[in-house]
Amino acid sequence: MTDSPALPAVNREWHLLSRPVGRPEPGDFALVEAEMPVPGEGQVLVRNRYLSVDPYMRGRMSAARSYAAPFTLGEVMQGGAVGEVVASNAEGLAVGDHVLHFLGWREYAALDARGAVRVDPGAAPLPAYLGVLGMPGLTAYAGLLRTASFREGDAVFVSGAAGAVGSQVGQLARLKGASWVIGSAGTDEKVRLLLDEYGFNAAFNYKRAPVAEQLREAAPDGVDVYFDNVGGEHLEAAIGSLNRDGRIAVCGMISVYNDTEPAPGPRNLVRLIQTRGRIQGFLVGDHEDLRPEFVAEVGRWVRSGELKYRETVVEGIGNTLEAFLGLLRGDNTGKMIVAL
Repeated sequence: MTDSPALPAVNREWHLLSRPVGRPEPGDFALVEAEMPVPGEGQVLVRNRYLSVDPYMRGRMSAARSYAAPFTLGEVMQGGAVGEVVASNAEGLAVGDHVLHFLGWREYAALDARGAVRVDPGAAPLPAYLGVLGMPGLTAYAGLLRTASFREGDAVFVSGAAGAVGSQVGQLARLKGASWVIGSAGTDEKVRLLLDEYGFNAAFNYKRAPVAEQLREAAPDGVDVYFDNVGGEHLEAAIGSLNRDGRIAVCGMISVYNDTEPAPGPRNLVRLIQTRGRIQGFLVGDHEDLRPEFVAEVGRWVRSGELKYRETVVEGIGNTLEAFLGLLRGDNTGKMIVAL
């Protein structure tokens, strides 16, 4: 086994202590000092440099059946991370290599080498592999182009448009030839970002007036595609503005993640009959076959500056929970990342 010297004696990691009811509270979690993991045969030890916090993690904190197994109480949580190999007991990965993996919420992680993807810090900054060139980027790409069957000339509406996924959806639509791109966000500052930096044709602050009213004003000719990150009022408004043969791709519904009672469904689903529209949910994990195409195309746009992105970076393992809670509040612009 090859390794680097001077590893700390303990490994700090975040555990889930109790399942949140409604909005997660700090008392539901604990930052724990654990033994430093030792890589077994075929494994590597990675010093995590950047951690990802994402909305879907809220679902894994509940015991309800979902597409991913719940986090186990009293044990370390999981999430995307990118870091440096500091010890290797596996062929193909050496000390000093940088990898993307799924054992975040901790400072060091021992994992099977086959569960790590080597990344090149010379091709893009390491945090980009958690955002624009990582899971959120592929989510935007697959959801817009495959699930929503985007076509050149479509008018596209994106909710949560200043977030890691939404900001890329709008820009991808523009770069692919959308006729009109509309975004919603929760602050006037984020609305200006959508218009001035990301090239949206129209944008609005959903907190200032009813979403349906603002969407009709922003897209008087209706929308062909709605990319849903929010659910609730946004989904109902999008159905109300959907054109003939319109498509809705459901990526997330962050507005209801902390609800303790089932949220009421859209009251205007009958419009799907009139418009011949469709609603389809999707999971990024079902579209891994698109990754090479996605990395090649989006990587080119990132390098040329045609596709822009923002990151909100929180410093320190001790602030990982606050970064996650801030994400649920909408404090972030772009991808929320924790730097260790």
